Amino acid sequence: MQTLVLGSSSPFRATLLGKLNLPFITVSPDIDESPQQKETPTALVERLAQQKAMAIAADHSHALIIGSDQVAVINGNILGKPGTHDKALEQLKLASGKTVRFVTGLALYDARRDKMQSLVEPFDVTFRTLTDNEIEAYLLAEQPYQCAGSFKSEGLGICLFDKLSGDDPNSLVGLPLIQLTRLLNNAGVNVLSEQSTHR
Repeated sequence: MQTLVLGSSSPFRATLLGKLNLPFITVSPDIDESPQQKETPTALVERLAQQKAMAIAADHSHALIIGSDQVAVINGNILGKPGTHDKALEQLKLASGKTVRFVTGLALYDARRDKMQSLVEPFDVTFRTLTDNEIEAYLLAEQPYQCAGSFKSEGLGICLFDKLSGDDPNSLVGLPLIQLTRLLNNAGVNVLSEQSTHR
């Protein structure tokens, strides 16, 4: 199998990819993640996922490279990574009692064949009506300042929600594995068939 590269510095994405039991390395892509003028959230995450994969291809010219990017969208506005406590507080207050759509761009670039596959996976999260005390307690407990939408669904963030709705709960963490296995299969990597070679 070609070297598989996860183009991400996220430990959560690495943990998810580990579920597929394939050998891989992680490389952090260095790209400008600023939205372009009038760019939709869907177009933004697909473009960034592709750019992350392409950026890594310069040093990994024979690899299969996974790029992924995610934003949260509420009332048509993009919520990125908050970065600070105050910004996270603002985001969670805005999300309280509302449904937030998470859009995840996923790209698989076969650098050896110069072949790009990409898609966007949506996932909806309906938040409970949260008190200021609940938001503050949550932020102090998990400090999710590098997470789009200001929560970690794989941790205490699950306590913030009323309902989750989408095809693949992994996409909420930033790596839609159902779609990824399909893209890998298109690139000639059958995840199940590979298992016997990695025991």
